Amino acid sequence: MAYDPLTASGPGRGLAHAPSYWAATAGPAPADDGALAGDREAEVAIIGGGYTGLATAAYLAREHGVKPVVLEANRPGWGCSGRNGSFARPAIGRLDYQGWIDRWGVATARAMFTEAHAALGTVRELILAGGIDCDVQPDGRLKIAHRRRCLAELEAEQRLLAEVFDYDSELLDGGALEARHFRGAEAFGALRTPDGFAMHPLKLVHGVLAMARQAGAVVHGASPVTGWTKDGARHVLHTPGGRVRADSVVLASNGYTPERLHASMRGRLLPVLSNIIVTRPMTAAEKAACNLVTTDVISDTRELVYYFRRLPDDRLLFGGRGALGASEAALAAHRAYLLAALKTKFPPLASLTADYFWGGWVCLAYDRIPHIAQAEDDASVHYAMGYMGSGVAFSLHAGRRLAARIAGTGEAAALPLHTPLPRFPLAGLRRLARRAGYLWYRFRDERG
Repeated sequence: MAYDPLTASGPGRGLAHAPSYWAATAGPAPADDGALAGDREAEVAIIGGGYTGLATAAYLAREHGVKPVVLEANRPGWGCSGRNGSFARPAIGRLDYQGWIDRWGVATARAMFTEAHAALGTVRELILAGGIDCDVQPDGRLKIAHRRRCLAELEAEQRLLAEVFDYDSELLDGGALEARHFRGAEAFGALRTPDGFAMHPLKLVHGVLAMARQAGAVVHGASPVTGWTKDGARHVLHTPGGRVRADSVVLASNGYTPERLHASMRGRLLPVLSNIIVTRPMTAAEKAACNLVTTDVISDTRELVYYFRRLPDDRLLFGGRGALGASEAALAAHRAYLLAALKTKFPPLASLTADYFWGGWVCLAYDRIPHIAQAEDDASVHYAMGYMGSGVAFSLHAGRRLAARIAGTGEAAALPLHTPLPRFPLAGLRRLARRAGYLWYRFRDERG
């Protein structure tokens, strides 16, 4: 990961996708409108051609009659939209349900829960409306107790889901987990929830891109914003090939947002690396030895969470926190680290190898939730940021909410999401604090 949003001026221009399993299997991308050449006018300009930017464009054009211009530095889906772990879940950030209640009370927690499920509904609606063939897997999510002590945590979560949110879930003991889903180590039981599914994230990008352009949005790849000025009330976005003059601007670049792009973002985001491996296909004997029959999306109870699933071609996807360095040696060591962690969970897979390894920037917010808001000093600058690594569904939904806000047709009930991103205290020390946090969380996660 040569590009660092905290120090670099931009993510490049027209770069190829990361060498991921998704890029290798997505097939041809639909056309975009090419690099911006010359100057053009727009009611709304959108910076970033990932899930949020493309969904904002699609909803503006399809539902509100606004034909926006999207400026993507590289190619649509180049950032985490095209390289994520593929889990579409009813999730908002990384606060747990009890954290919602403790911070905002039961009524707001219930509204947040409803909004999280609405986000999952938005993904389903886009896939259906666009006829997007993105390898959707059956619904189901497993949260695995990676230590026996974590069973109590899952039991408490199940009670909370039932009593506060009137939501049915299933607590599985180790035997039921082994019989119905998989057999492995670090699996003492699981909480299974019925909502959430996996798909091919880059194929989903391709589908939403096609929907946006068919509705009249213009999407320019290889068009990084290299400067941003104002001409009276209008914004002027400068790219290597031309300029876009717009009434409103949407920042939709999440963890890939250059710190210096706009003053409203300074000190408010912490990009951290996450890495993923995809293995060679399992043999029939390997698959049987682990009884790996589940199609559910799976994560464990670590704070530094591991997440994994079986792919349709019987490979395993396995992801976790990223390497702390970007040197070849550091990345090679982290690839081996993730493969070793997978084998710890599945001892019969000791000879498995990793065919793919890639990473991307996860966007952390100080209060651990995403925000859909406007710049505090300029209401014509809109953004949705800070998905905390749980943004596959919510980033698309945020685009829907942004489109409604810009068009003036309303939004969801007032939620903590609709407030400006808070600044990190001592923002210059963000990375140092995160490194210290990793050490503490790893100690907590691995104790018996």
